[in-house]
Amino acid sequence: MPVQQNTARRLAALLALLVAACGLAVAPTPATAAPRLLAAPGDSGDDGEGGSASLIDKLEKASKGFVEAKAKLKTSKEQQAKLDAELKRLDSTLGPQQKVLDEMAAQAYATGRAGPMAALITSSSPEGFLGKAETLAVVAADQNRAIQDLKTTRETQQKAKTAIDIAIKDQQKQVTVMAKQKQQAEAALKAANQGNDASSSSDGGSSDDAAPGPTGGSCSQTDPTGTGGCVTPTLLHAYKEARADGFTRFTKCWREQNSGEHPKGRACDFSSEKGTFGGDATGADKTYGDNLANYFINNADDLNVLYVIWYRRIWLPSSGWKSYSGAGGDPSSDHTNHVHLSVN
Repeated sequence: MPVQQNTARRLAALLALLVAACGLAVAPTPATAAPRLLAAPGDSGDDGEGGSASLIDKLEKASKGFVEAKAKLKTSKEQQAKLDAELKRLDSTLGPQQKVLDEMAAQAYATGRAGPMAALITSSSPEGFLGKAETLAVVAADQNRAIQDLKTTRETQQKAKTAIDIAIKDQQKQVTVMAKQKQQAEAALKAANQGNDASSSSDGGSSDDAAPGPTGGSCSQTDPTGTGGCVTPTLLHAYKEARADGFTRFTKCWREQNSGEHPKGRACDFSSEKGTFGGDATGADKTYGDNLANYFINNADDLNVLYVIWYRRIWLPSSGWKSYSGAGGDPSSDHTNHVHLSVN
């Protein structure tokens, strides 16, 4: 038996030498097989945002146009509200001013508006003449002031009405722009065989309010996620607000790619897991992703959100949730392991 075992060992060693000499590879057993590596966002050939460069570019432009028009509409409505309040104040002022002037006119009609000559005729002394003349001068000044106040109020009132008309026309223009941008975004999705109305089952949750942040700006801030790249002040604000409200899992922002907002410092990928980007999120990880996506949606105006991608869906400010799947068919291109945020 010992001889047989020694022979077997010698045969195994000889076989190993032959395999090495011939450059052959022995497949590992299931117990030693290498684990499957999951693609990180941007490694699946679709630039990490789930669609072609053309589609991403169209969605970016349409959402940017919609967000900017919406902001202008909000500003215009706020201006109109101020003008309405001013017009109301002017209307309340106009009545008393007109009443004072009417009373002066009625008194002058009843008594006759005495001038310097009448004062001279009815005066028995130079002192009396001067006293009456001064009184008449004061009355005349009051009348002139009342007339001027009324005129000024009416002119200001008319300017306020004109400004309100301009504001309303501007609002109508912005509404038209918003409708056009919505149509363009949905047309781009449809052309890419995507964009059907998606379920809103994960909507809700995450009611935390984010503080309003800056709009626009260049890629001038150091990426806080350690990529060595840069982010815009808008994205940095959104990142900090999300972390301050409890969304602190693994995140990456800037990266080199041919399209989208990542190389511009205007996008981040927020992992739904506690570690790096893994497989499809389930259970508590899926809930975390739902809440994070809804956090960005609920605070879209304050954080200047262009769009959010999560779990085979894309949220657009113009259209809400739409179906959206990546070309790679893996968790990263389908965004089932991370929430993508793009900001203006």
